[in-house]
Amino acid sequence: MNTTSPIFFALAVVAGLLAGAFAAGIATLTVVTAHERRALLRRAAGADWKSARGRVRTVDEPDGLLDGLASLLPEAVRDTTHNGALLLRAGVDQPGAVAQLAIWRVGMGVLSSLIASLATMGSPWSVRLAIALTAGAVAFEAPRWWLRQRVQRRQDAIRRGVPDALDLLVVSVEAGAGLDAALQRVARELGPVHPALAAELRGITRRVAAGQPRQQALLAPYERTGVDELRGLASHIAQSEKWGTSIATVLRIYAQQMRSTRRTSAERRAATATTRMLLPLALCIFPTIFVVLLGPALLRLATMFTEMQ
Repeated sequence: MNTTSPIFFALAVVAGLLAGAFAAGIATLTVVTAHERRALLRRAAGADWKSARGRVRTVDEPDGLLDGLASLLPEAVRDTTHNGALLLRAGVDQPGAVAQLAIWRVGMGVLSSLIASLATMGSPWSVRLAIALTAGAVAFEAPRWWLRQRVQRRQDAIRRGVPDALDLLVVSVEAGAGLDAALQRVARELGPVHPALAAELRGITRRVAAGQPRQQALLAPYERTGVDELRGLASHIAQSEKWGTSIATVLRIYAQQMRSTRRTSAERRAATATTRMLLPLALCIFPTIFVVLLGPALLRLATMFTEMQ
């Protein structure tokens, strides 16, 4: 009974910490969601659209409750510039998103360190400290690693939709529609298939309607996503307007370039497919083949040696 008592105590403490962390996460999410919903309703009513400094609130500006919590953390942990750009490229543009990311990173790191320390209670202090620090560091970087994976997936999804958007733009412009109307039509048509790209195209038309220069509005999707194809689209349209050439002709040439680039990329991936298959073959298929081919022979050898003895 004395031996198992510390184990039960440690398990009870870990279960309590997990339950507390889950409850705190649910409470924080509820508060933040309610706060963002109230802010959205105020903006829809025409109020609270701009911050106290007179400009639109951005993702790197903590808001309300999160502002006080994030201000307690050092600037190196918040990393407003890098994390703000990373969140924007991941498609997260709510106010206070950087503060939420910093709080989650710190909370997960501390909680993981505590759980790892309690789980290795019977080990030496050096081992417990090493395991706790490792678990805390991994948990601290896990949210940003997940965010980078989300950025990569979103960029790939947008990149796959650019050739289709260019083809639709060419058809719309050649049919006589203006550039803004063509962008709206393409965004509406691409919504079910490429929602991320459609959202960025709708953002262009909204910025132009709000009075932003067309060149800045066309470059905004590249700044938000980091997809080079969108920067190429903005530069081609700008050159067309500068030199007075036909937008349909410029877009058709750029669409052909995109199709050629996508074909080249597919051929390159196909050429390297055999190299990428070597590791799965070596780890999964070859051992099975060896067992099937050499298994009966090994069994016969084992039987022979047993009979000889």
